[in-house]
Amino acid sequence: MYRYVLAIHIIFMVSWMAGLFYIVRLFIYHTEANEKPEHERLILQRQFQMMESKLWNIITVPAMALTVLAGITMLYLNPGLLSVGWMHVKLTFVFGLLLYHFRCQSIIKQLKNGVFKMTSTQLRFWNELATIFLVAIVFTVILKSAIDWLYGLIGLVIFAVVIMSAVKIYKYYRLKNRKEH
Repeated sequence: MYRYVLAIHIIFMVSWMAGLFYIVRLFIYHTEANEKPEHERLILQRQFQMMESKLWNIITVPAMALTVLAGITMLYLNPGLLSVGWMHVKLTFVFGLLLYHFRCQSIIKQLKNGVFKMTSTQLRFWNELATIFLVAIVFTVILKSAIDWLYGLIGLVIFAVVIMSAVKIYKYYRLKNRKEH
């Protein structure tokens, strides 16, 4: 039974992460629509609101709920997992991912009300935070040993720096191409 629940956990975790990755891309496009002429901006923003709502309510939230439910079921079926250190680390990262999820939900409500607190560049950085959580969770589950956590943490920091640098480089080239056209 445990392996079936594990398979369900992984399937819905993939769906949840896909929803989180895509919702922030929609936030970016929604925010950038402010730069368009009014008629175009209004059409785009209505479209992005509808897409954000459907993605969130039909895919992302149910996938998050089923991921968490399957995770709790696995802990119920194998309570010994709660006595190993790597599980505590994983659950800490999962808690961070849940905070990220609910912050995205807050951003959806803000955008629906016409409140744009983050720039598209800030949202691009925000988008990478989900990637960092994903990498941290997967490496924690796969490596499981304390010394590997140290290497994993160092690798995670390096990965975060590379991702953040890539966002900055992308912004530079995007602005440069905009000026040339």
